[in-house]
Amino acid sequence: QVQVAESGGGLVQPGGSARLSCLVSGSSSSILTTGWYRRSAEKARELVGTISSSGATNLADSVKGRFTISRDRTKNTVDLQMNDLKPEDTAVYSCSVMTFSGGYWGQGTQVTVSS
Repeated sequence: QVQVAESGGGLVQPGGSARLSCLVSGSSSSILTTGWYRRSAEKARELVGTISSSGATNLADSVKGRFTISRDRTKNTVDLQMNDLKPEDTAVYSCSVMTFSGGYWGQGTQVTVSS
């Protein structure tokens, strides 16, 4: 079993930054890929970025150059650093972990970009 919990987020001004963390616990050694997704009232859920067990990362075109995804093995977290935030980045951000036995999701955390 794998447990996933997101933290971070909140209200951020346009142009500001925020950092989200995805804490993964349980059978973390079986993790294949960890991804960040987001869903807003205007858009269906979309992939923000992923990081594989080998550390390879992939980011959506809409966030390239502004967001980075990284893993901290000492803390068992996958972090999403978001810079130059825009109002259209407002969404519930969720972390998903894919393992050999299936996928696991966190509850999500709200990020609101507004002045």
